[in-house]
Parts: sequence; structure tokens; C-alpha cells
Amino acid sequence: MKALVLSGGSGTRLRPFSYSMPKQLIPIANKPVLEHVLTAIRDIGVTDIGIVVGNQLRAISAALGDGSALGVRITYIQQTEPLGLAHCVAIARDFLGDDDFVMYLGDNMLPEGVAAVAAEFRAKRPAAQVVVHKVPDPQAFGVAEVAADGSVLRLVEKPARPRTDLALIGVYFFTPAIHEAVSAIEPSARGELEITDAIQWLVARGETVRASEYSGYWKDTGRVEDVLDCNREVLRTLTRSVAADVDEVSEITGPVVVEPGARVVRSRIEGPAIIGAGTLVEDSHVGPHTSVGSHCVLRDTRLDDSIVLDGASLSRVRGLYGSVIGRSAAIATVPPPEAAPEAAPEAAPGAATGVTTGPRMASSRHRLVVGDHTRIEVAA
Repeated sequence: MKALVLSGGSGTRLRPFSYSMPKQLIPIANKPVLEHVLTAIRDIGVTDIGIVVGNQLRAISAALGDGSALGVRITYIQQTEPLGLAHCVAIARDFLGDDDFVMYLGDNMLPEGVAAVAAEFRAKRPAAQVVVHKVPDPQAFGVAEVAADGSVLRLVEKPARPRTDLALIGVYFFTPAIHEAVSAIEPSARGELEITDAIQWLVARGETVRASEYSGYWKDTGRVEDVLDCNREVLRTLTRSVAADVDEVSEITGPVVVEPGARVVRSRIEGPAIIGAGTLVEDSHVGPHTSVGSHCVLRDTRLDDSIVLDGASLSRVRGLYGSVIGRSAAIATVPPPEAAPEAAPEAAPGAATGVTTGPRMASSRHRLVVGDHTRIEVAA
């Protein structure tokens, strides 16, 4: 069996981050979403993986390389235009050959994995097997009508009046029968080759198509709120590991990972939380459900329920929650003009800058969503 991972989306709902990085590389517990996806695929015994990419080939290949670090073998397949999920299958035809394969959307997180579904597919080997999940808003998804024995009766893409609440959640298992279906369908009204149309073609031909209901945690990491929620979920599974320099007056409680090369000075860290390699946490309080990337600097800062990406710096920033701070961003509270100024963290060349006035951050709670290489000064 092979795998086809789709990572060509532009990620408009994740701006400003998706301006400077593919949405599939947003970190969850300090690992890119794509790394979580590849690990889930490897865990079902599949190591030959094709990744369909759009215009972010360079960034994705730089992050994942040939896959050997994760125990897989990656082939990159470029899609010049976003023409639909079934189009991805068509352009990957040479890579897939006549093998069965699992198709996995590269921005989907299923931390509990799909081992049970993979085992069912291998045992029964229907022409296609879809994974469905009950959702409150099925109009936004492909929707399946499923018989009592698990066979699929009908699939509809984003129906105006859904007949069920069983949404397709972005993991599909196929035999080579799907290739004939993909070649037989026409583009939909939105100009895309829909995978739901291809699977429905199999149903209409009398091929066996089955559905497996997934009841575990699932999230499409397409919005900042979803990324934060998924970060909380994955952090809950942490096992405490402190492999860094923590001074004797600092306090670390609960499941906390402090990676090698990090330093914790006169600070408190409450788990679940992770502090990346080479990061300095000084005179600060890092609360639960927070992941801080590598080579960051936190000084006199308090935050919780947040994600700080690699290379960011926060100085005298207190009361942050539910925030996402981009790579190499610099945020500092600065004294009023009449006071003696201290040097603010330096931002990358060409970074955006801004000054925010208002109530002192130390006295209230604030949310920030800050893109890469941004500099923000908060007036005290």
C-alpha cells in the first residue's frame, strides 16, 4: 500500500501565517501538521508516500526532506493549479501505479490514528473506504448516506440540505478501481474534479464502497482557533521530560517537556507545555497548553494556552492567552517616552512594525495573532 498526502491548499483562513509558510507546516506541539500526518501514515505500515504540493514545494521539501528522518520515503508531486482532490489522484497516477493507497489531507489531525480503519480496509478490500465523522454543520463537507451494514449508498459534496450528519473528514482508502472513476467524471460547477463524484461513480457502478465512522478527536487545522484547540489536545499526551538547564529557583509542574539546550531561569512552567531547544525562559510564567518553539526568548513574560513559533521573542509581555506568535516575531512592552528607554527586541529586516497604546498588558489578558518577522511595541 502507498499513501497520497494532499498539501497544495493556500490556507487563506490561516493568514497572516500562510502568507509566509504553508499551512501544513504550522506547528502543533512543536511539530508541523504534516509531520503528524506522516507519522500517522507510517504507523499503519505505509512508508512509500507521495505528497502533492502547489507553489510551496521548496518550503515543504526543506522541512521534510526525503522523509528518511521519519522512517518514510517521500516523492513530491507538483499540482500547478488547485483543480480538486480527484485531480490530485490523476496527476499521481504514475506514482500510485496499481497499488492500493490511502489518501490523507495534509491539514487534518487525527491524533488517535486510523489503524483500525486501515485494518478493516485490508481485511475486506472494498473498492473504496471513506472515513466519516458526525458534525454539526454537514453543509460544509462531503456528506455520506450509509446503510446499516456500513456500505455507502450516496455521497454528496456540500449539500444544501444534508440527509445525514456524517461528513467525510479527509482520509480515504482506495484500490486501483478509483483511477477509472477519476477518468470518467467531469469537473463540478466550481471547476474541480471532486473525489466525492469519483466515489459516487463507483457506487453507481455497483462497486463496494464502505464507510468507517471515526469517533475520536479530529480537526481540520484551517483556522487559528482550530490550531490552538489541536495544540491543547496533543499537549495532553505529553510525558514529562526535562533535558535542559533549569535553575534551582525555577518551578516546573505537571507534564512539561524542556528540550536540550533550553534554559529556564527564575521562572515557572505549568504543564502540559513544551519549551523548544535553545529557548531562554527568564523571569517568566508559562501556563498550561502552551508550546514555545526553538531558539525563542521569553523575558518577564506571562502567557498560557498559546503557540510561539521558532525564533520569536517576548519581553515584559504579560497576560497573553489564546495567542499565536509567528516565527522571529518580536513583541515588547516599552516604557513611556519620559522614562529611560530600554532596547526592544530586534526584528528581522523588512519586518512590519507597530506601536499599540492602551491599558498596561500586565493588568489584563490579551490575545495576539502575529505573523512571521513582525515587530510590535506595546506602550506601558
